Amino acid sequence: MRSLYGRLSILLLATLSATPVLSQGSNFDKLTLSLGFPQNSGLVAGYTGGSYSLSSIANKDDHGQACIGFGDETPDHIMVLEQDFSNLSVLVNTGGKDTTLVIQGPQGNSNQGSMRCGDDTGSSKDASVEDSSWQAGTYKIWVGSFEAGQQWDYTLTVRE
Repeated sequence: MRSLYGRLSILLLATLSATPVLSQGSNFDKLTLSLGFPQNSGLVAGYTGGSYSLSSIANKDDHGQACIGFGDETPDHIMVLEQDFSNLSVLVNTGGKDTTLVIQGPQGNSNQGSMRCGDDTGSSKDASVEDSSWQAGTYKIWVGSFEAGQQWDYTLTVRE
């Protein structure tokens, strides 16, 4: 009987160690959007936090804007655009805390993918990115804080 349990234990251990670890897609909700999406489909929530320098994803975006802030290595949100969008706005709302945005788009011709980064919006410390020519595909979104370790609840809004 003992040898049966021993063999079962070895079999179970071998099976578990051969099972690949599932990677986490994002820390918070995913957005899937097509042209004319309802307003509530472009709204998700999360919180900032972490000490991973978001500038290690990219120093600058495709427009020369600095990519700054701190967050988690794992993207906060995944956004899937089912079609090309001529214009999109991505806005963070914490009620005025100092947030940052890093958005990594589909790879296309670049190993890094298209990059869009944002910091303060007008007189608000909340970050935003407004841009044209968003390709269909999968985007990784990091919502960061200006300083490491700051944790604030936020809503993230995507608008056409």
